[in-house]
Amino acid sequence: MTDHYRTEPNPPSTAWVADDLRERKKPYYDYAGLKRWRSALARCLFGLAIAAGMGAAAHAAEPIRIGSIFDLTGGLNIYGIQQREALHLAVADINSRGGVLGQPVQIVESDAQSEQSKYTQYANTMIMRDHIAALFAGLTSSSREAIRPVARRSDTLYFYSSLYEGGVCDGNTFITGPSASQQLKVLIKWSIERYGKRIYIMAADFNFGTISAAWVRAYAKEFGAEVVGADFIPLTVTDFSSTIQKIEAARPDFVFALPVGANQTGFLEQFAAAGLKKKIGVVSTNFGSGNQQVVVSPDASDGIVVSLSYLDGIDTPQNRAFKAKWQAAYGTTEPIVEAAADVWDAVHLWAAAANKANSVEPGKVRQALESNLSFDAPNGLATLQARSHHLKQNIFLARGNRARGFDVIAVYPSVAPSYEDEKCDLLKNPRTATQFTSTGS
Repeated sequence: MTDHYRTEPNPPSTAWVADDLRERKKPYYDYAGLKRWRSALARCLFGLAIAAGMGAAAHAAEPIRIGSIFDLTGGLNIYGIQQREALHLAVADINSRGGVLGQPVQIVESDAQSEQSKYTQYANTMIMRDHIAALFAGLTSSSREAIRPVARRSDTLYFYSSLYEGGVCDGNTFITGPSASQQLKVLIKWSIERYGKRIYIMAADFNFGTISAAWVRAYAKEFGAEVVGADFIPLTVTDFSSTIQKIEAARPDFVFALPVGANQTGFLEQFAAAGLKKKIGVVSTNFGSGNQQVVVSPDASDGIVVSLSYLDGIDTPQNRAFKAKWQAAYGTTEPIVEAAADVWDAVHLWAAAANKANSVEPGKVRQALESNLSFDAPNGLATLQARSHHLKQNIFLARGNRARGFDVIAVYPSVAPSYEDEKCDLLKNPRTATQFTSTGS
C-alpha cells in the first residue's frame, strides 16, 4: 500500500522574542522598560502572525488527497489494474492543468486483493487517517455495498465506476458505470427481435447476477418474451457441464450470459466446445468489460453480442485523445476496459465539481455534482443526473469477431438511467441510502 503523508513546514524561529522578554526585571513605573516590553510584545505578535500566515500558505499548498481501492491482485485484477491505471492517468491529466483549486491531487491507494473485507478496512483507514477528499473504489456489487455505509457515516463522497445491476440511490455515492436500465433494456429488445422470445439466464450467484436476472425477467415480460430457465453459478465453479445440459433441455433462443471473472471465460469456452453457439445466441452486458474477448478462443468470442458504455475501438476525438494519453503513459496496446473509462470519467467529474464549488468540502462538491455537470468522456458526452447520481451516456451494441475484437452494431445516444431517475430523488431526499430493485423493494 502506498501512503502519502502531509509534512508541515517548521515555523520561523521566535527566539528573539524570548531574548527580549528575558530582560532584567524593572519596577512597574520604569517607563523605558515598559516601552521595551511593549515593543517586544508587538514584535512577538507580528512574528506569530507571520508564522500563522506562512502556515496557512503552506496548508493551502498541500496536495488534495483522494483514495483509491481496487483489486490489483486476485481473480478480479483483470479489471482492477486498469481501474488503478485510469485513476493515475486522470490525476496526472488534472495536475498538468493546474490541479484542483490550484493544488496538486495526490493518491492514497490500497490493493483490495479481490477480498470484500479489505474494502471496509482500507476505506476506514483512508477516511480516518489520511483525510481523503473523495474515494474511488470497487468493482463488484459486494465491494460497493461494503463501502457505501463507511462513506455515508463519514460523509465522504464515494465514486463507484463499474457496470452494475442498478437501483442504488445514495446521497454520498456517485455511479459512472452503466446501470441495468441502460444496458439490459436495449440489449434484450434487440435480442428478442434478432433471436426469438425464449431466454435462458446464466449468471453469477451474488447481487450482480441475481438482481440483473430480475431485470432480464422484467424486460422480457415488457417485450413479450419469457425466461425458460436460470442458473446461478458460484465463483468457484469451473465445470459448466450441468448448466450446459440444462440449457440444451430448455431449448432457448438465446442465453443471457452474466458470469463474472474466470467463470465467464470457462463457461463460454465450454459452451462453444459443446457446439451450442451454432443454434443458440449468446448475449451479455459484461463480456468484454474485462477484455475477456482477448483471453478466450476465437470460437468462443465470435458472435457474442454485448451492450457496453465503452469499447476501446470507439472512434471519437475524445477516445483518440484518451488512448493516446494511455499509450504514452503505459506503452501497451492492450484494449482499455470499460471500468477504466468509468474511473477516468469519475475523477474528472469530481475535479470539475470541486473547482466549480471552489472547495473540496463534501457538501459543496455534492451540490456542484448535482448541477447537471457534463464531461466530454471517451465514449461521448456524459451528464451526471442530479436526482439519481448516475450518468446519462452513450450505449454501444457490438458483436464479437474472430479477431478477438468487436464490431459495433448500433449506438444508442445519451441513454438515461431511466429506472434510477424514476425511483431516486436525491435532491428532494438527500439522506436516502438504499438499492431499489425491479420488484420495487
